[in-house]
Amino acid sequence: MSYRHRVLGMLFLLSIVTYIDRVCISVAGPRMQADLDISPEQWGWVVGMFAIAYAAFEIPSGTLGDRIGPRKVLTRIVIWWSAFTSLTGFATSFAMLLPIRFLFGAGEAGAYPNSSSSISRWFPVVERARAHGIVWMASRIGGALSPFLVVPIQQAYGWRAAFFTFGILGVIWSVAWYTWYRDYPSEKSGVTAEELAEIGTAPRGAHHGLPWSIALRSKNLWFIMLMYFTYCYGSFFFLSWLHTYLVKGRGFSEKDLLLSTLPFVLGAIANGAGGYTSDAMVKKLGLKWGRRSVAMAGLSASAIFTVATVLTEHKILALVFLALSYAGSDFMLPTAWAVCLDVGRKYAGAVTGTMNTAGQIGSFISSVLFGYFVTMSNSYDIPLLPIAAMLAISALLWLKIDPTEQLIPS
Repeated sequence: MSYRHRVLGMLFLLSIVTYIDRVCISVAGPRMQADLDISPEQWGWVVGMFAIAYAAFEIPSGTLGDRIGPRKVLTRIVIWWSAFTSLTGFATSFAMLLPIRFLFGAGEAGAYPNSSSSISRWFPVVERARAHGIVWMASRIGGALSPFLVVPIQQAYGWRAAFFTFGILGVIWSVAWYTWYRDYPSEKSGVTAEELAEIGTAPRGAHHGLPWSIALRSKNLWFIMLMYFTYCYGSFFFLSWLHTYLVKGRGFSEKDLLLSTLPFVLGAIANGAGGYTSDAMVKKLGLKWGRRSVAMAGLSASAIFTVATVLTEHKILALVFLALSYAGSDFMLPTAWAVCLDVGRKYAGAVTGTMNTAGQIGSFISSVLFGYFVTMSNSYDIPLLPIAAMLAISALLWLKIDPTEQLIPS
């Protein structure tokens, strides 16, 4: 196996751990809300605190990775968020949950920008979308595993025990990563000359920060940010409200929540397929329409299936439609991250961090508004309609994104 695929294997494991930790609170949500007497509006703020911290620390974490390398940055932040995963289990009130989840989100903010930075150093351009697809596929595997892990643990020992347990996983990964990984292929013993030639010249010069005065004048960057904002407004539902929606909105029992793995299973498949399809379409149609065609198809399907969820009264069919909606948006996801590498080059960490900052602002607004919409409409279905609208807008915004236009000309 080539060394770059071993690097991808480590990032694959990291992505699984990231989403097990992240989805844990959604699965445990109904029990936590009952135990801590948290209202729908308050729960929106609990899950929203993660998103706003994630947004605030995306650019600093990505920029730090560009400067000192993902080896050091990922080691530090994974240990940090693992600690706050465990601390979530000690929360005794709504007020105590807020700062814990904020600090958890601050740690996780750097995970994917630094994974992206690593991919930009270890993979040639024609393999980057599929590499991102595999990383995001792993995240959905983590999301799919989470109910199977959380439900039995909380049934036997209570919801707190799940958070105590999952905090250990990241520490184990961090030790392995720091010991084995190197920031550039040329620094890793055992990488052959043939593989170095396949990878090409790594984007060195990472100690130079992104020239923000130039970057922020780019319409391309602003459209990428707006596209990701609207996408995340829709997709964050699955990490924040899905399990509460199924229990309180569709009458699922706690045992039925094992079926909630379906969106993440289909999302995993869609991420892998989207990454490979994007790279294949680039070869066939060129960079601009190769990226656009995949992204627009996925997001359009996601919007349609979200509306279908609202229109059906059958609870299992609603879950199937939600799963197809998630698969549609996930089919787009590797392309969005590959575009950041296309336009950002050696500033990959900063550009992906910028895009994800905009996205997590959308996540925050979505998670908080969903709770208020539930209270105002006395329905868990009506708040899905703005989500469908945002996904449709995200699809249209791809017409304005040009992957061939470098943010900072070489």
